[in-house]
Amino acid sequence: MSNDIKIKNGLTINLKGAAQNIIKKAAHPKSVSLNPSNFHLITPKVVVKVGEEVQQGDVIFFSKNDNRIKFCSPIDGTIKDIMRGAKRKIIEIIIDTDQNQSLKDSKSINFQDLSSEELKSVLLDSGCWPFIKQRPYDIIANPNDTPKSIFISAFNSAPISADLQIILEDQKEEFKLGIKVLSKLSDGNINICVDKNSSTFINEIEDIKVHRINGPHPAGNVGVQIHHIDPVNYGDRVWTLGAEDLAIIGRYFMTGIYNPIRTIAVSGPPVKYPQYYKTIAGTELNKIIDDAGIDLNDSLRFINGDVLTGSKVESDSYLGFYNNTLSVLREGNHYRMFGWIPFINNKVPSIYKTSFSWLFPNKKYDLDTNLNGEERALVITGEMEKVFPMDILPMQLLKECMAGNIEKMESLGIYEVAPEDFSLIDYSSSSKIEAQYIIRQGLDLMISEVG
Repeated sequence: MSNDIKIKNGLTINLKGAAQNIIKKAAHPKSVSLNPSNFHLITPKVVVKVGEEVQQGDVIFFSKNDNRIKFCSPIDGTIKDIMRGAKRKIIEIIIDTDQNQSLKDSKSINFQDLSSEELKSVLLDSGCWPFIKQRPYDIIANPNDTPKSIFISAFNSAPISADLQIILEDQKEEFKLGIKVLSKLSDGNINICVDKNSSTFINEIEDIKVHRINGPHPAGNVGVQIHHIDPVNYGDRVWTLGAEDLAIIGRYFMTGIYNPIRTIAVSGPPVKYPQYYKTIAGTELNKIIDDAGIDLNDSLRFINGDVLTGSKVESDSYLGFYNNTLSVLREGNHYRMFGWIPFINNKVPSIYKTSFSWLFPNKKYDLDTNLNGEERALVITGEMEKVFPMDILPMQLLKECMAGNIEKMESLGIYEVAPEDFSLIDYSSSSKIEAQYIIRQGLDLMISEVG
């Protein structure tokens, strides 16, 4: 059964350099990383030491707040370094990989006979649980909860982000099995949202609710989809998963092996060969960057994730745990004289008609990271509402998050949002505020005060 949903507010940003429909197997990495900062509010308790050998699927650390939530090694290797910061906070764990990975005995897991609690225990022990996140708060799900529904967004609407239908092309059976596993964890609906304008095998899957979404970004954001289908209120829990994350869970029950395969799109105007690479979660990026034909002599910004929500990294860094995109843009270290004058040199897509981008809706742009201004006063302009497709007042919510007014935040819909839902406000707002950061701080306040 499918339902059509049209998203009206938002903005399509057409960038050059989208990944072509080519999937290439990446070279075996020399090292991989497990970065606790990828798991918001998780305080790690490390169970390995530098120099210790680990096997694929071995526990590297667990959450101090809930020792059932485990984080496992994606490969066979040796612990190279446990990097620490202030107050001995764990920043990153580096694992040198064995070039000859041991062959694992493949054995499917019969989950049909398992109860919901037994199935949770399998997911927790395997290292697959961190792929399951919850709304509200956009954090790893609490195993003690039972969600009222589960959501998977099977398409990306962010600029030059990975096409999930290409990623799932050779993982269809794993994806379908993952859905069967999830169905035992909740009595609610399994909701999968797809792009209305594309054909997909997901429409043929039984016992799920398929929602066909049509509209500009952020139509692909799972939070926007939840808002229009099954809104989150106080006390509710909704679980969410990435499309390839669901396939990883399905692969585990198919083989009995923790194998977090990641198919990433390397995209952006400076990329000579924008394409997909099949690798593993946490892989080093330098070999992939070299193979994509990216000139490191240029002044470039590497973004772990899409251009609106990703984090800045160095070229010798590692892939984020949840990321399917490595975006590359030119650094905006130049300035335009009288760039504020309407209709003069305004060549970027805009929600206003001070540029002519609205006359050429299909034109693709080579944009850089220039902010074109500095942070300034937050004034009422109505621009936030133009790109925010929820029945929520975004400016008022941002103000209350800045003030720390919990009651007002609740009444304005803080339980329904995540930082990524405010990414277009970061892009389009003339105040240049860090809306995503403000929302994240507001959500953390709600966790500490309300739970």
